Amino acid sequence: MKKTVFITGASSGFGRATVKLFHQKGWNVIATMRSPEKETELSALAGVLVTRLDLNNQSDIGAAVQAGIREFGQIDVLVNNAGFGTLGALEAAPEEVIRQQFEVNVFGLINVIKTILPGMRVRKSGTIINISSVGGRLTFPFCTLYHATKFAVEGLTESLQYELNPLGIRLKLVEPGGYKTDFAGRSMAYYGAGGLEAYQTPYDRFVGKLDQWPMSENIGEVAEAIYEAATDGTEKLRYPVGHDAVQLLEVRPQMEDVAFKQMMIGQTGI
Repeated sequence: MKKTVFITGASSGFGRATVKLFHQKGWNVIATMRSPEKETELSALAGVLVTRLDLNNQSDIGAAVQAGIREFGQIDVLVNNAGFGTLGALEAAPEEVIRQQFEVNVFGLINVIKTILPGMRVRKSGTIINISSVGGRLTFPFCTLYHATKFAVEGLTESLQYELNPLGIRLKLVEPGGYKTDFAGRSMAYYGAGGLEAYQTPYDRFVGKLDQWPMSENIGEVAEAIYEAATDGTEKLRYPVGHDAVQLLEVRPQMEDVAFKQMMIGQTGI
């Protein structure tokens, strides 16, 4: 029997690459996105159901899950990929941006898990893969809100193991580094220094350095890591992927907090 994977944020980037990989591997795929009517390529693939899901809308989540179950019978793997980032000084962050950052990256993710969990719990099997980031374990300047949400996803996922492993459900965290996707474009809210002079110069320096950051073009690496997490049959929790992620995560435990902060200040140019 073919297995079925449910993927959020499937219209571009990691999500889109993951849909294609699971399809190539012979899986049924429920590819969710905010504007499925604009999708043509994935909709033409046999065994791929493209359906609407806006993480801000609980009824969307329920409808997408039910549509997937009607089409394929059950959901074996959940990939929580949808999310966005914010960039700027915390003091300048508009209230609506703060709330939206958590609504999508944390509360939306939780709601998808809660909607899919009953079926996995009854069957006593399943895998939940949450796409975190190297930014869920260490930090960069001016990314406070994004880091707060990804640190939350890390803690949520690690703790949830205790509840769900005894029920036959595995938890996974995939932690990408920097990749050339449209994340920094349509998936990033820039509020900057908000006109506050104290932050403007270091913010401008950081953004200039960010434009030069060595991003990987091989987003297929992330899809492969997600597929490995879905199929390796182990209770391994974390899957760092990308040369910068692996290097930074190796260095971080070896350095005291102040030393690491000074290293990051040097690398980010602030």
